[in-house]
Amino acid sequence: MFHAAHGYERAPAPEVKGPETTPTNRAATALAPAPSGLKSASSTAPEAAGRDSYFDNAKYLAIVLVAVAHAWEPVMDGSRAARALYMVIYTFHMPAFIIVSGYFSRSYQGKPHQLRRLLTGIALPYVVFEVAYSLFVRYANDDPSHPISLLDPFYLTWFLAALFIWRLTTPLWRMVRWPMSIALAIGALAALTPDIGADLNLARVLQFLPFFVLGLCLKPEHFQLLRRRQVRLLTVPVIAGALLFAYWVAPRASLSWFYRSGSVQERGWPWYSGLVVVIALFGCALVLSAAFLALVPGRRAWFTALGAGTICGYLLHGFVIKAGDYWGVFESQAWLGGPLGLVVVTLCAGGMVTLLCSPPVRRVLRFVTEPEMKWAFRQDSAELGPRR
Repeated sequence: MFHAAHGYERAPAPEVKGPETTPTNRAATALAPAPSGLKSASSTAPEAAGRDSYFDNAKYLAIVLVAVAHAWEPVMDGSRAARALYMVIYTFHMPAFIIVSGYFSRSYQGKPHQLRRLLTGIALPYVVFEVAYSLFVRYANDDPSHPISLLDPFYLTWFLAALFIWRLTTPLWRMVRWPMSIALAIGALAALTPDIGADLNLARVLQFLPFFVLGLCLKPEHFQLLRRRQVRLLTVPVIAGALLFAYWVAPRASLSWFYRSGSVQERGWPWYSGLVVVIALFGCALVLSAAFLALVPGRRAWFTALGAGTICGYLLHGFVIKAGDYWGVFESQAWLGGPLGLVVVTLCAGGMVTLLCSPPVRRVLRFVTEPEMKWAFRQDSAELGPRR
């Protein structure tokens, strides 16, 4: 799913200061952070506040896919084609989001100002929305016994908890010699460990970890390579092949593989064959993520500015989807499972998340997604030095 969400650098160059000190960039960092000083090769339009249109476009398009996939869940059971398309989207939409998040977390070194932003831009929204979703379930779903627990992320808040953990470990991944090999081993072991526990959705956090570490290892030229014309042309047969394969396997495949929230043993598979599926799914996610990022336009478009508000779209669209589920909207309208209904659901979900990413919504939620909270933190010596 961020996505869902501040200041990063060209590794291993010195830390980029622009977005680090710009309050308006904070919300985007929790869900694929806003870039600074990383202009794409084909981008010619002027960028506002040092932002790169390519990555803002990628964030917006990814969050639209997240919302559409969530909206399909209650109505797609009667459509094999919708289930196949859902599987393809779920294979790459969160991995792509996480790769971009890792890419823009490369400058994180655990400095005081970075820790403050980690707390205000990720930890605080997690606490607020975890409580808000829990209260929403209690009253909207008439479930007064639903617990409020910060250790058990509800629905989509898991991504904020995951990003908090991943970013804290960033200095370690930048220090070790074989980060991808280690991250893949950890992800595989997490998929083979039935008793890993549900706290902070740790099984999912560890299984998605390799995508974040991959983002840490990437450089600007890797994204420029993806956007070459030859690579873009290759995405057509890749996506077509993925759709055909998904359509063939859709009636037999368990969707739990794509959520990565449990072990292979819990799905009834032996560890050795389940490990093959885990590795294959990682490879498919990597290829489809590359195809998605290759197709993202690099120039400024009408939706580019919305990429700065993806944290709002990510955190708010869940209320709308869950409300439709709790209030029986999807069950009472059986026609939504048909071809026309799925088109309507897709358009409504895309329009909804577009509005939720808009600047007015972002301004309203700034107090929780991009708070300064200077009153809560001491000023470190590096900040006081220039003033003295």
